Amino acid sequence: MRTYLVILDETEEARAALRFASRRAAKTGGALHLLAVVPRQEFVAFGGVQATIEEEAYARAETLVTSLAGNVFSESGKMPVIAVRQGEAIRVVTDYLSDHPEVAALVLGAGADGTPGPLVTWFAGSGMGTLPCPLYIIPPSLDEARLDTLS
Repeated sequence: MRTYLVILDETEEARAALRFASRRAAKTGGALHLLAVVPRQEFVAFGGVQATIEEEAYARAETLVTSLAGNVFSESGKMPVIAVRQGEAIRVVTDYLSDHPEVAALVLGAGADGTPGPLVTWFAGSGMGTLPCPLYIIPPSLDEARLDTLS
C-alpha cells in the first residue's frame, strides 16, 4: 500500500497538494499522512509570553490538520494519520520520513507567488539526495478538475 505524506499549513498550495495526494491514495488503495509543522518562535524576553505564543501556534496547527483530515475522511471514508510537530520544517520532515519508512511519496505544493517555498527549494534541490522516497511537487497553476484528472 502506498502512503503519501502531505505537509500542511494554511496556504492554497498545501490544499492543492492535499487534494492531489488524497485522490491519488483513493485511486491506488493507499493511505495519507498529514503533517503540520509549527516553527519555534523567536526568543521573547518573557518566557511565559513565548510559551503562550508557541501553544497558540500549536493549537492552531492541530485544529487545521484535524479539520482537513475530517474533510478527507468524509470524502474517502479513510481517516489519515495526523501529526503536528514543532521545530525547523526541513528537520521535522526529514525526521518524520525516517520514523515512517512506509511513506512512499512526499507531496508538496509549490508557491503561487513565484517562489517555490523553503521545503520545495530544499527537497527539490540540495536535499534531494536525502529523501528516502519520491517527491511530488504540485504546481499552483492546476485547478481542481486538472488535479483530479492527474491524480
